[in-house]
Amino acid sequence: MKYVMNGVHYHVDTWGKGFPLLLLHGFTGNSEGWKEFVPFWEGHSMTIALDIIGHGKSGAPSDIGHYQIEKCAAVINSLLEEMGIWKIDVLGYSMGGRLALTFAVKYPEKVRTLILESASPGLRTEEERHERRMQDARLAARIRKEGIVDFINYWENIPLFQSQRNLPDQIRTRIRNQRMANSIGGLANSLNGMGTGSQPSWWEELGNLKMPVLLLTGELDQKFCRIAEEMSKALPNVQWKAVKNAGHAIHVEKPELFGTIVSGFLSQSGEINTKAVNIEE
Repeated sequence: MKYVMNGVHYHVDTWGKGFPLLLLHGFTGNSEGWKEFVPFWEGHSMTIALDIIGHGKSGAPSDIGHYQIEKCAAVINSLLEEMGIWKIDVLGYSMGGRLALTFAVKYPEKVRTLILESASPGLRTEEERHERRMQDARLAARIRKEGIVDFINYWENIPLFQSQRNLPDQIRTRIRNQRMANSIGGLANSLNGMGTGSQPSWWEELGNLKMPVLLLTGELDQKFCRIAEEMSKALPNVQWKAVKNAGHAIHVEKPELFGTIVSGFLSQSGEINTKAVNIEE
């Protein structure tokens, strides 16, 4: 399905029945990456998989203002209202996790439960944010100059995704095809408009989030494990699961375990009330 918000079209896939679950993919991804979880979630959730602006089949406008993360959260709110949905579970991965957290901060009354896979609340200081904006600007310029193939070749080989080298060739090919389906302008504008350095820091807002939160990280992704550990100290209603033998993209590297963990969390229907840390096999 397609929806038009502020002159930009957004592609949305839905499947399953039950309480609505919004799925937000990572940078260079799209809604197609969630389809393998249909067997896990279709029995208890009506899943809503969005192509985030600049990605997949959604629009990639040239106006950078459309990509600001708070505006993206506002678009999600309007989209859900148009669909007649007033309360939702939200699952976001990496960039999509930052967007999911932004939505929860701005519209906490709309979120029943929040699941963040390898996500962060942003950078704490303006100095850190400025440095990251400069890095993202250089990377966006590279995309525009060298093209999508050069960028995807580079992106696939950054340290964050080293653990994916052991995946079967057919899975790596599928992921590459999803990445290649994006546009140069969409990816470049996403980096400049929705990058970690461009968004506000939500660290001080974590204590205000009362809904149950599940943090998922891969044990091999030490950076995001450290971030999750800090987040788990600030969130009042949280579980953190570090998955063994997995890196940044747990849903790609351990899909069956990921799908099972998410189903188990959602089945609790928001009744978690203790902090917990659990290492998953």
